[in-house]
Amino acid sequence: MKKVSFAEFGGPDVLHLIDAEEPHAGPGRIRVAVRAAGVNPVDWRLREGQVLGAHPIRLPAGVGLDAAGVVDEVGAGVEGVEVGDRVFGEGTDTYAEFAVLSAWARMPEGLTFEEAAGYPSVVETALRILREVGVRSGQTLLASGAAGGVGSAVLQIARDRGITVIGTAGAANQEYLRSLGALATTYGEGWVARVRRLGRVDAALDLAGSGVIRELVELTGDPRKVVSIADLGAPEFGVRFSGVAGSVPDALAVAADLITRGRLYIPVEKAYPLAGAATAHVDSQAGHTRGRRVLVVRAGTPG
Repeated sequence: MKKVSFAEFGGPDVLHLIDAEEPHAGPGRIRVAVRAAGVNPVDWRLREGQVLGAHPIRLPAGVGLDAAGVVDEVGAGVEGVEVGDRVFGEGTDTYAEFAVLSAWARMPEGLTFEEAAGYPSVVETALRILREVGVRSGQTLLASGAAGGVGSAVLQIARDRGITVIGTAGAANQEYLRSLGALATTYGEGWVARVRRLGRVDAALDLAGSGVIRELVELTGDPRKVVSIADLGAPEFGVRFSGVAGSVPDALAVAADLITRGRLYIPVEKAYPLAGAATAHVDSQAGHTRGRRVLVVRAGTPG
């Protein structure tokens, strides 16, 4: 099978499409014929060799956590899923034609494989950081860098829970944030004052790692009310850096429910072929994403 791999840490140029042995589903796992794989910031952070304790790397290594596809192997002890089912979930080395998943759920009706591949890690992260920051119904949350995948999920989940969200993003994404129910403003010079004009901030999330931790603490008045998923220096300000996933099966169940109820939709900004993984990483690192980026792995395959 074809698989994206890297044998050394570095820039996008270390990624190569190689021939590899197919993985197989062990106990408690399933294997899918991958139709699409999600592109997440954690993918290129690991490729660069950033120290992320939840994801130890042994070289050579594959890439990717999220996938949507068709089940073609079911491991021992697995119930409730059969060969041929369309699922989305999280596993390892999903930038490949076949991947083993450790958490999965049936794809909600109406989603394409490309759309479904964009949800697993994004929704898990959004649910986790909303829980960690402790924001409640009736309060106001500030999401810094809100137009990407996690931000898109945060805005919609928060709205479903009765939380007001102020979102910052580039000028081109202001209407997008408003379409998701946020009070939108641009980042850049004077952004703190613009946020203050929109209302009191009870809690804040740093989703882009753009060096705004100090200002987020200033706006909330308490470093314990700020959580970052993108700035490894956040603890220097007393702010929690959140990088260890919670329950992915629970997150998938929440995602499926919200999608089915029409309360959550994350658009795919751009889809790339499997051989275009390096370009996808370049674009992901550049930021300014609206929604999700995914790899199309087996386009046109029946099922």
